[in-house]
Amino acid sequence: MKLACAISSSASSATVLCRRGGRLFSSFSIPKTLNSSSYWRSWMSNTAATNSLHQISCSMSTSTSPPPSPALSEPPQEKPKPKPQPWLIVGLGNPGKRYAGTRHNVGFEMIDTIADAEGISMGSVSFKAQFGKGFIGDVPIMLAKPQTFMNASGESVGAIVSYYKIPLKQVLVVFDDLDLPFAKLRLLPKGGHGGHNGMRSIMNHLKGSRDFPRLRIGIGRPPGKMDPASFVLRAFNRQEREELDFTLHNGLEAVRILVLEGFDKSATFVNSAKPLTV
Repeated sequence: MKLACAISSSASSATVLCRRGGRLFSSFSIPKTLNSSSYWRSWMSNTAATNSLHQISCSMSTSTSPPPSPALSEPPQEKPKPKPQPWLIVGLGNPGKRYAGTRHNVGFEMIDTIADAEGISMGSVSFKAQFGKGFIGDVPIMLAKPQTFMNASGESVGAIVSYYKIPLKQVLVVFDDLDLPFAKLRLLPKGGHGGHNGMRSIMNHLKGSRDFPRLRIGIGRPPGKMDPASFVLRAFNRQEREELDFTLHNGLEAVRILVLEGFDKSATFVNSAKPLTV
């Protein structure tokens, strides 16, 4: 606690009053004729005032307040998550009722399955394709069914990729594969066209790049000596239709996992998926 002192004067003397808090601590008078050094000698000769002088000269406080507490540091703010990049999912096939439901159009059927499950409208036509935009979870996706006929699919796909600047690792192409057993799925991170004219066209319009994922749907080999070109335009029988519908459901799950959790988990799912037992 600090001391407060005041001097009151009269004609012949001055009175020093010292208070601590609200109480009078010391009071004495000095002649006005004393100069400053005489004043301090007079003060020092007073034993009771000596301690008071020490308190005043040192300006000491009897309170021992603790040092102020440091300000609490704010917790580090989490960095906002980057927005997910959009995916382009393309299914290959031929337009028109004549080709609907044929082996060569299973890519179209995969797109329709995704659109129905995720509530995405495919009513618009853009970039020479039936086109739709929507989401899987919080990831934006674009669905496309090129209407250029199979052998010119790259005209549509190349235009979409170029316009939206989609990284090729975010472009999934779904198509039929003669070399896979019927209703078998295979997911690959990249590869060649394997003799598939639709894939050949896409690679040509992506400057020869083969570095984009693809989901292949097995349609089996033609029986006997049937021409493969004729076989891919055949419809499915009832048993094949049931098996294919089951495979399309697995393909939908594979696409969801790919978009939300990455290629490796999706490939694991595809490789472990069991075929429908009829």
